[in-house]
Amino acid sequence: MDTLVLLGSFFVLMIVGVPVAYALGLAALAGAMWIELPLDAVMIQIASGVNKFSLLAIPFFVLAGAIMAEGGMSRRLVAFAGVLVGFIRGGLSLVNILASTFFGAISGSSVADTASIGSVLIPEMERKGYPRDFSTAVTVSGSVQAILIPPSHNAVIYSLAAGGGVSIGALFMAGVFPGLLLGLTLAILCLFIARKRQFPKGQVIPLREALKISVEALWGLATLVIILGGILTGVFTATESASIAVLWAFFVTMFVYRDYKWSELPKLVHRTAKTVSIVMILIGFAASFGYIMTLMQIPLKVTTFFAGLSDNRYVILLMINVLLLALGTLMDMAPLILILTPILLPLVTKLGVDPVHFGMIMMVNLGIGLLTPPVGAVLFVGSAVAKLKIETVVRALYPFFGAMLLVLAMITYIPAISLWLPQLMFK
Repeated sequence: MDTLVLLGSFFVLMIVGVPVAYALGLAALAGAMWIELPLDAVMIQIASGVNKFSLLAIPFFVLAGAIMAEGGMSRRLVAFAGVLVGFIRGGLSLVNILASTFFGAISGSSVADTASIGSVLIPEMERKGYPRDFSTAVTVSGSVQAILIPPSHNAVIYSLAAGGGVSIGALFMAGVFPGLLLGLTLAILCLFIARKRQFPKGQVIPLREALKISVEALWGLATLVIILGGILTGVFTATESASIAVLWAFFVTMFVYRDYKWSELPKLVHRTAKTVSIVMILIGFAASFGYIMTLMQIPLKVTTFFAGLSDNRYVILLMINVLLLALGTLMDMAPLILILTPILLPLVTKLGVDPVHFGMIMMVNLGIGLLTPPVGAVLFVGSAVAKLKIETVVRALYPFFGAMLLVLAMITYIPAISLWLPQLMFK
C-alpha cells in the first residue's frame, strides 16, 4: 500500500498535467503523510538534495554550451566536419553526425546539439538534395552522442542519484567509447542509405580554405582538451572544469570569434538561469522522493521482484533495458535518472554490474527515449527546426532506432566498451 500511495499519487499528478518536478515533490509529501513522517524531514531532504558542490557543474556546463551554441561555434564545427568527410557520397549526413560529436563534446546537451546543428545543416542538406525527414532523423539521432561524450550533464545527475559514490570523472571517461561507437554506427548506416538512395557527393574543399576553417574550429575544440586534460592530469576536478569551460567559451566567443553582441549576454545568462532553476527544483524534489522510497523499502522490493524472475545477469539486464525504453517514452531523462537509479542500482550491483557501466546503459536507453513520442524533447526540437510533423520524423527514424538498439546491446553486454578507459585512467 505504501508503494501505491507514493507512486500512484505521482502518476496521477502527471496525468492531470502537473509538471514532473512538482509531481515528485507533492508525491513525496503524500508519501510522508501516509507513513506519518514529519514534513520537516521532507524539507530537509529537499535542501540537502541541492546542497552539493558537484551540482555546480550543471549551471556552468549549461552556460558554456549556451555561449558556444549562440556564438558561432556550431557553424564552425559544421564547416570543419565538412572538411573531413563532406566529399564522400552522402557526406553531408556524415558531416551532421561528426559535427554532433564535436558539439556534443562541448555542450553536453542533446537539445542544444539538435537546435544548433539542425538549424545549420537541415536546410543545407535539403538544398543539396537530401530529403528533409532524413536530414532531421540524422540530426536528432546524432545528438544522442552529447549524452554520452563528456561533459554530460546527465552523468553529473546520475552520480548524484547514485549517492555520490560514482566518480563524475570516471563517468565522463566511460562515455567516450560508447559515444564514438554510436556515432560510428550511425555513420555506417548513413553511408549504406546514401549508396542505396544515391545521395549526392560533396566537393573537396581547397587546401587554403580548409586550413582557415580548421584553425577557426580548433579554438572551440580546445574546450574538450582543456576539460578532459585538466581532469586527467589532476589540475582541476570535473566540477571545477565546468567553470574553466565557461571562461574559455566566453573568451573564444567574445574575443576570438566576435560574432556575439555584448548586449545579448544578459539575455543568455537569464535563459540559462531559468533552465538551471528548473533542473535544481527537479533535483531537490527528487531527493525527497528518493528518501521516501528508501523508507518504504521500494528499492529492496524491486530487487526481490527481479531476483525472483531470474538469477541470470543477462536476462535481468534485458528486462531492465525494456523497462527503461518503455519509461523513456513517457518521461524526460533527468527525472527518470533521479527516480530509477536508487531503485535499480542496488539490483544490478548485486548481480556484479559496475555502477559506471550501468550508468552508460541507462544513458543510452534514456537517450533513445528522447527521440520517441509522446515525451521526446529532442524529437520535438528537431521537428520544430525542420518544420515537419512529428509522425513524419518518427517514420524516418525507424532505421536509426535499429542502429541505436544495436549499440545499446553492445554497451549492455560488452562492459569493456564503457569500463576500459576509466579503469586505465583511474587505476
